[in-house]
Amino acid sequence: MSNEELIIKVLAEEGNMRKAAERLFLSQPALSQRLQTIEKDWGQQLFIRSQKGLSPTPAGELVIQYANETIQRKEEVFEVLHTLTSKVHGTLKIACATIIGQNWLPKVLKDFVTLYPEAKIQLITGWSSEIVRSLYEGEAHIGIVRGHTDWKGPKLHLFKDTLYLVDKEIRSLEELLQTDRPFIQFKSDSTYYEEIQQWWQKHFASNPKRQITVDQIETCKQMAVNGIGYAILPSITLTGTEDVHMMPLTNNKEELELTRDTWLIGYESAFQLRQVEAFVNIVKKHAALLR
Repeated sequence: MSNEELIIKVLAEEGNMRKAAERLFLSQPALSQRLQTIEKDWGQQLFIRSQKGLSPTPAGELVIQYANETIQRKEEVFEVLHTLTSKVHGTLKIACATIIGQNWLPKVLKDFVTLYPEAKIQLITGWSSEIVRSLYEGEAHIGIVRGHTDWKGPKLHLFKDTLYLVDKEIRSLEELLQTDRPFIQFKSDSTYYEEIQQWWQKHFASNPKRQITVDQIETCKQMAVNGIGYAILPSITLTGTEDVHMMPLTNNKEELELTRDTWLIGYESAFQLRQVEAFVNIVKKHAALLR
């Protein structure tokens, strides 16, 4: 049955009980009864009935104005609600491995904010273990982690990047056997260090003669680029403009390829959010460029 505001609006527009009843799909007696109830609720007569039709009283004019404004406002709210379901709004909460947040994610986020300017972004960076914890504690919708992951929920493999030995002086892996240059490594909570150790043991009978350990991968890179020693760095950190020799540590014939995988992980419920869905679509396009 028609609501109160619509009944008042149609009665005012038609000025005729029969025509109004037809528009509202009501019988005239039913519409007359509804109007009496409405007038009783307002405590005022809203229309004067005569042979010429219906004429609004001064009180009726005020209520008619209220009814029109209410209906218009309702239509506006419906339009906004439709927009919410057809556009990307809300906050996108991302927890991302620092190396990805520094070297790859900015380009992805640039496309996201360009396409969806009404969405907001919250970004947390850190080690992969911290990313997983952020998901467990509800601080992020999705996470981007490096290396092997035991995540039991949905996960999407983004790309695999090769690791390179980087140095200003060393030109081949064979030179590592004779060099006294220090091996610069960076701290990591993932299997990164372990995988490098396995690769090293597979190719060399002894450990590096000198080692330097730093706390950040960017520090490690800058020390290598500035000639302090050699480092093993993932290709995601290298632009190709560095004035260094770069030797890939992978070969299709090797049993142990030294590469790093990057994964997108999260809970099923998060992937159903429109802002997450939109972000994942952009991530897939960028990741495809690295394969």
